[in-house]
Amino acid sequence: MPTPLACLLLFIVWTVLLLLAVGTARVWLVLTAGASPADFPAGVPHGSDRYWRLNRAHLNCLEFLPMFAAVVLTGAVLGVTEGTVATLAEVIVVARVGQSVTHISSGSAIAVNVRFTFFLVQLVSLIAMGVHIAGQA
Repeated sequence: MPTPLACLLLFIVWTVLLLLAVGTARVWLVLTAGASPADFPAGVPHGSDRYWRLNRAHLNCLEFLPMFAAVVLTGAVLGVTEGTVATLAEVIVVARVGQSVTHISSGSAIAVNVRFTFFLVQLVSLIAMGVHIAGQA
């Protein structure tokens, strides 16, 4: 499997793991605190601060995933999957995990800046991947 496709798969696995963590937290609240599914309205902050950061980390993955998938799949279709594109795909996955972990661990000003830096690395890497793929086509 080409590295960018493996990275796309890892990105998806990470997103699913975050989803499972959100689901586990919700089930735990239902079982231990008497919460009901109605206590988790979409888009409205609920639960602890850490739970809400976990929820947002998952949503951040969902927001970035389609763009990452589009670029990786375009590269795969055009046969541009090695070298620079492979390295940038790896950078994106590592930066995504870093962003998510930072997001979940703290809401401090420093953490927000670190999180933004991880996001910026992903965005610049994605743009560079797209430019590189377009240049090879």
